[in-house]
Amino acid sequence: MLGVLLIVSPGRAASNVVEQLTGGPSKVAADPTERELHAVMLADDAAQEEVGRWLSTNTIPRTNALAQAEFNRRIVERYSGVQQGYEQFLRNHPNHARGYLAYGSFLNDTGNEEAAKTQYENARQLDPQNPAGWNNLANYYGENGGVTKAFEYYAQAIKLKPDEPVYYQNFATTVYLFRKDARDYFHLDEPQVFDKALGLYRQALRFAPDDLVLATDYAESFYAIKPLRTNDALVAWTNALQIAHTDLERQGVELHLARVKIMAGQFCQAQAHLDTLTHADYADLKQQLQLSLARHKNPATNAEPEVPPSPAVTPISPTNRQ
Repeated sequence: MLGVLLIVSPGRAASNVVEQLTGGPSKVAADPTERELHAVMLADDAAQEEVGRWLSTNTIPRTNALAQAEFNRRIVERYSGVQQGYEQFLRNHPNHARGYLAYGSFLNDTGNEEAAKTQYENARQLDPQNPAGWNNLANYYGENGGVTKAFEYYAQAIKLKPDEPVYYQNFATTVYLFRKDARDYFHLDEPQVFDKALGLYRQALRFAPDDLVLATDYAESFYAIKPLRTNDALVAWTNALQIAHTDLERQGVELHLARVKIMAGQFCQAQAHLDTLTHADYADLKQQLQLSLARHKNPATNAEPEVPPSPAVTPISPTNRQ
């Protein structure tokens, strides 16, 4: 019911990735090779933003196969120039590790994960001290098979750059989602696996305390733990509320606070959270939680389950953000 509930701002801007992959503005300005890569990456950003706009406004009926084929052709054509730019750059600079990383990220973003993996491997072999290559390969293995290798590679990325929150976040997400593999790999029982994932999330939050997406990811993780760690979950959601920037974000967190307090039997406080909700986007969810609250308060008169179905907890997918 609440699996996709909180509307939050997007993660780090693509321009930040450009700066981090190219070494920052000063290095770009001083190095012609970095300026060349920077230009290709800016073209990459522009193409992906434009295609994103096309997709968000596409109204072609699915039954119109010819129109859909033409739409897809436009997308391929729009990306082809960027791909050629990366390939030309790498022909000119075949030992440029960050160039392979950037090209791999482009391929991954445009749906060619196998080709992206090849570029990440090229980058890792050329510069094994760059943590981004390890992180991106870990993402690949976590999503495409080879979870234990993902665990190993995330740990290596963190070893190389222990203050990067994205690496901890990705590692936490993978441990959380693949709990059986984590039990076997780390020789832990399930509660200890949860503890490991939550600990990694907290490490990420230590370095990115104002990241609402990360804070939400961490707080949602408590829903799968039985019995619910009520106090910890409430602290996590309260912290998320403190860093919410917009009314829409705040109301999304209020919904979660209401749900946890219903589950904990704190009915008056849950109602107080529900009473703050006025945004139309949350009207249906508010109504469902209101019904859940009524069932909890009057279990003898209602035979429905006490707790609404747990949401499909979907922490944000591991990311190649650097």
